[in-house]
Amino acid sequence: MYLMYVDESGDCGVDGSPSRYFCLAGMVVHELRWRDTMAHLLRFRYWLKSRYKVYLDDELHAADMISKPSRTATSLQRLRKHERLAVIRHFADTIAGLSDISLINVVVDKHGRVPGKEEVFRWSWYTLFQRFENTIRYQNFPGPKNADERGMVFPDHTDGGKLRRYLNEMRLSNKLKVRQARGSFVYKDEPIKVIIEDPVLRDSRDSYLIQVADCAAYLLKQSIQPCGYMKKHGGSAYFQRLDPVLCKHACSKDPQGVVRL
Repeated sequence: MYLMYVDESGDCGVDGSPSRYFCLAGMVVHELRWRDTMAHLLRFRYWLKSRYKVYLDDELHAADMISKPSRTATSLQRLRKHERLAVIRHFADTIAGLSDISLINVVVDKHGRVPGKEEVFRWSWYTLFQRFENTIRYQNFPGPKNADERGMVFPDHTDGGKLRRYLNEMRLSNKLKVRQARGSFVYKDEPIKVIIEDPVLRDSRDSYLIQVADCAAYLLKQSIQPCGYMKKHGGSAYFQRLDPVLCKHACSKDPQGVVRL
């Protein structure tokens, strides 16, 4: 069983939105590697407590740490801004060292492309579900290679009703545009088969793995549309630090495997 923990960066809004891009990041780990991955993250959190006095149960929410520190835990508010940026950098390096995980990344460019907020949300999640499904079926994730692997999805709090509906629709009918050997395209109906159950919503405050996805999604967005501080202090390049664990199979046309819509 592969488990995918998902978070987003940016917003789905089209009219009046301050962000041109909406990003999703899915951190995938096999159930048999879950415990080792958690142990690795816990060691990092103990180190963070020793170095920066950030408590183990304090959430690392990357966007708030840079742009809205008043929303973060007290232990993070006490740090200077460059120290919070250093925490994000150390977190990114820790994520890159998790050899048993893989990050699927999807970004939607909303500029003149989609009709509204609902379509941005639907388009990005359909794409993420499909890439998760495909990568399991082709056995391209790290970890055990069992013939009958399945997958479950654990998003940060979002519209769970819509996600359930999307998956149910994809299980019934899922028309894909497939390139043939000679370059032409045909449409095939390939319903989702290996993603089971409804998405299980989690609170990022209670999940180190959701916080991994949050960091990845934030760094992806900052690599495309950085805020002034991240651009000035080099944070816009931090997404490159995640390269060892990026799922390059998600999009062979992109050097980092990012699915760009």
